[in-house]
Amino acid sequence: MRAVVMEKFGAPSVLVPAELPVPEPGPGQVRVRVAAAGVNPIDARIRSGSMKHMFPTPLPAVLGMDIAGTVDALGSGVTDWSVGQEVLGWAEGGGYAEYALATAVVAKPGAFSWEQAAALPSVGETAQRALRVLAPEPGQTLLVHGASGAVGSLVVQLAKARGIRVIGTARAENHAYLTALGAEPVAYGEGLVDRVRELSPQGVDAVLDAAGAGVLPDSLRLCPAERVLTIADMTFAEHGVRFSRGGGTEEPDVAALGEAVHLVAAGELTVHVAGTYPLAEAATAHRDTENGHAPGKLILLP
Repeated sequence: MRAVVMEKFGAPSVLVPAELPVPEPGPGQVRVRVAAAGVNPIDARIRSGSMKHMFPTPLPAVLGMDIAGTVDALGSGVTDWSVGQEVLGWAEGGGYAEYALATAVVAKPGAFSWEQAAALPSVGETAQRALRVLAPEPGQTLLVHGASGAVGSLVVQLAKARGIRVIGTARAENHAYLTALGAEPVAYGEGLVDRVRELSPQGVDAVLDAAGAGVLPDSLRLCPAERVLTIADMTFAEHGVRFSRGGGTEEPDVAALGEAVHLVAAGELTVHVAGTYPLAEAATAHRDTENGHAPGKLILLP
């Protein structure tokens, strides 16, 4: 099968096309013929080697957690799925490939495109988990760093639906997008605290850092540390704030993914796909992830 492999840690160029054996599903697993695979910021951090202490990654490795595709083989003990069913979920052993193994999957609604389906697993689960941890109440104000990104944009929508005011940081070119989602946008950079206080003079009730762009010191000037959560900044302990692994790297919450699928299918939640790439161009997708791109999720198409 075609796949993208990294044999060493480093720049995006370490991601190279390769031919690998088709994997065989183990007990409880299904094999999925991958129609689309999501690219998460955490993939780029693992590739760079900056996350080796938290996510040991034996080399050579195939990256990628989020997949959508068709079940084409069943491991022993699997009774909930059958060959030919369309699913989305989390790959085990890497999703940047024509075939991937998975245990945690849910059914893909027929109305979903493959790109939409592959964009949802990690960000949908992470967004709901972040709100569950912070638990802002209706009428309170939530500050979201990286609000136009894949996780941030879902948090904005979910929070607004619960009656929570959202202030979102983003690049200026993404402010119109945030406004359309219902957030009040502010720019990154020097003077951030003052700009937020212009909108919310008393500070904010909770902060989610989905950007990992060194914003924790400013966040602590706006909110107590116990009300700040980051899914992206590995210096969290230095600042005394909470950390939750983003991008599907914690135990997959299939129920949360199922709820996210339901919300998207009902038109209550929008997943934005920022761009698609052929599988062989995974390195380009990683460069675009690291350099900043249009709002939403990047997708590989095997």
